[in-house]
Parts: sequence; C-alpha cells; structure tokens
Amino acid sequence: MITFITAFVLLIIGYFTYGKFVDSTFKSDANKTTPAHTLEDGVDFVPMNSNKNSFIQILNIAGVGPIFGPILGALYGPSAFLWIVFGSIFAGGVHDYLTGMISIRLGGAHLPAMASRFLGKSFSHVVNLFTLLLLVLVGTVFVTAPAEMINHLIDGDNVVLKIIILLIFIYYIVATVLPIDKIIGKIYPVLGLLLILSAIGICVGMFIYGNPLPELTLENLHPQNIPYYPVIFLTISCGALSGFHATQSPIISRTIDNEKDGRKVFYGMMILEAFIAMIWAAASMSLLNTEELSALLAEGGPAAVVNKIAIILLGSVGGTIAVIGVIVLPITSGDTSFRAARMIIADYLKIDQKVLKNRFAVAIPLFAISYILTNMDFQLLWRYFSWSNQVTAAIALWIGTVYLYENKKHYIMALVPAFFITSVIFSYIFYDPTIGFNLSPMLSNWLGLLITCLLTVMFFIVMKKRKQPKTY
Repeated sequence: MITFITAFVLLIIGYFTYGKFVDSTFKSDANKTTPAHTLEDGVDFVPMNSNKNSFIQILNIAGVGPIFGPILGALYGPSAFLWIVFGSIFAGGVHDYLTGMISIRLGGAHLPAMASRFLGKSFSHVVNLFTLLLLVLVGTVFVTAPAEMINHLIDGDNVVLKIIILLIFIYYIVATVLPIDKIIGKIYPVLGLLLILSAIGICVGMFIYGNPLPELTLENLHPQNIPYYPVIFLTISCGALSGFHATQSPIISRTIDNEKDGRKVFYGMMILEAFIAMIWAAASMSLLNTEELSALLAEGGPAAVVNKIAIILLGSVGGTIAVIGVIVLPITSGDTSFRAARMIIADYLKIDQKVLKNRFAVAIPLFAISYILTNMDFQLLWRYFSWSNQVTAAIALWIGTVYLYENKKHYIMALVPAFFITSVIFSYIFYDPTIGFNLSPMLSNWLGLLITCLLTVMFFIVMKKRKQPKTY
C-alpha cells in the first residue's frame, strides 16, 4: 500500500516539478503562432483547446501498452513500479514533450522530417521506413488485441473474430481519411472519460477488495528468471517510455492552439498514462501471485488477465464496462497509427491531403499490408513491436538531444534517457533468443553499453564540427 501511494505521489510531484523544468528549459512561448493557425487546412491542421487535445493525446498514446505491458511486467514483482514511475518522469515525459514541441516549431513535422533536420537527410530515409514499419505493426497489434478481447467478451468463434477484425478495419479507414475534428475530435473526449473512469474503477476496487498491495522489493520474482535488465524496459514501454508516442505527438502538434498547452498535453498525458500502468500492474500483483499470473498469461494472454481482474474487482456488470474501457484503448490508438502513417507518406511524397481520393490512395495499401499481418502469431508480432518501439524512442530522444544542444539548453535531460534506452535496445537484441542473437545477459549488456558509449562519443564529435544553425 505504501509503495503504491508513494508512486502516485511521486508522479504528481514529477509533473509539477520536473515537467515544469522541462517546459521552462524548452522555453514554450505563448506569443508564437502555432501550425494549427498558420497552416490550418480543415483536415489535419485544426486548432483545438487544451482539454480536447489532452483527451485525444491520451487515447492516441495509450493503446493496450499501459495495460498489457504492466501486466506482463508484474511477473517481475514490485520492482516493475520503479521503471513506471522514474521512466515516465525522466524519460517518457521528456520524450513526448520534446517530440511534440519540436514538431510545433518545425510546422507540425513528423519524426522522419525531424530526423532529417537534426540527424541528417540520409538518415531520415531510414527513419521514414522504420517509423512506417512501427506504425503498421502498432496498427495491426491494435486490430488484433481489441478484436480478441471483444470476441472473448461475447464468447465468439473464429468466424466472429474475423468479422470483428473487418469491422475495426472499416472504422480505421473512415477515421484515417476524414478530417481530425469530424470523428476523432468529437468522440475521443467521451472515450477518454470512459478510459479514465475504468482505471479509477479498478483502483477503487483494489482498495475495497482488500487484498494487500505488494510493497517494493528489488528481488526479481519472474517465475522463468528472465533478467530485469534489459527485458522489462521493452516489456513495459507505454506507461514509462514508448517510441510510438513520437509518432502521435506530431499529430496533436498540428492541433495545439497555444504553445503553453504543451506541458499539459504532452508531458501531462504521459504522466496520466503512467497512473494507468501503475493501477494495472498493482492489480495484477495484488490478485495473482507470479505463478498464477504466468499460468493465466500462458492460457489466454494479457486479455484473459484483464477480464479476470475486472470481473473480480467490479463484478460482472462493472467488470464488463471496465473491459469495454480497455477495448477502447487499442482501437483509438490504432486509428491514429494509420492516420500518422498516411500523413508521413503524404509529407514524404508531397501528396496533397486536402483531396479525399488522395487520402484513400495513401491509406488503402497500408490497410492491405496490416490485414495480411493479422494472420501472424500475436506473441511474435508483439516482440517485434516492442523492440522497434524502443528503437523509435531512442531516435526521438537523440533528436531532442541535438535540438537542445544546438539551442544551448540543458541537453543532459534528453541525453541521459537517450543513452539509457539506446544501451537497452542493443543489449536486448544481443540477448533475446527469438528475434536476437541469444547471447548471455552479461555479455549482451556489456556489448550494449560499449556500442552506446561509442555512439555518444560520435555524437559529441559531430556536434563540435557542425556549424551552428538557426535556433527555433
């Protein structure tokens, strides 16, 4: 109980202290006109107030990540709380804020365009392909996961599952091509409220149910003895640090009315996502020991855990409502995944998105590829998604580091998390037996650290030689 409450308090303090420091370091300016006004087109560039933008942002970034990831992370025990709290304050919040605010300063630029400006044009082509790969993987995961949860809720069969997948794709197509304020801007505030209420319901249910909440221990309780480092930092991404957010913040950068809204919309919603992650991690640890949780995950995956927790804590009716709130998450991130992919391709190929048929021409091939990927094993798909997700986070943080360095600001606040997550992704790819090289954890970690140190040295060498560009 003490650990859980302390974590909540730290997240609140983090928003009002470190979040304020990040904002003051960046120097958001209420007098600067945002792209939502200068480039207003009625489709993607549409001014909206901070409350509406906040609800859209939390639904864009949340997905099933801050639920499925913490449930899987709960296998490690209460030590998982450390990454959620400190990761969101010092890494995730910085990552989301910088990508959103730098995008605003660059006219609503997406991640590949930011990479071109700060990491070099040649590297931007790689980032473009990598970002599109991540978005298609995310979109596919966020079709499959909610479809399986809906099918489980109504006790359907494989035929019903295929129909549900088709219906979700139809919604995605409509949401992807229509102006952002027609569907997303209207229904997301309502869905955002449902999301928050479902998380609050689970939190209150834990206290009423009376099971003791686990207290902090640094012991690794994973039943398969999978190492904490580097695996947990990919297992729990949304809720702590997620590269997917770097593809979503630029969407909202095109609808921000005033730069001063940035801390609330970008940093604040990352902290809110961490609250959601804490609740689901704590509920998993409170109701199930690691062996029971592992068995349930093996039997039905995270969706089965979500359903069990919701029913136990809230009863059949309340539990069903909470599960619906969870189902909303991936659907509302899936549509903006494809929307971001459409916008990135359109920007890259310079295809006018004011014309409806052009939006369809870009979007339909993406959905065709995603439909094919729905036949892929979900666990393998999730592994590829997790790794590519954190690679994207590393890229975004290095972009933020370069921006702050060039503008003579406190670049350390971006460099430290950039260094950390870069070492993690290299260590993981050396360690993982499925998608990596299956090396020992110790060797993998040393190789990851060595490569990251070399890249950091290269960063300083390049920055010293680079001519100082104009500031933003």
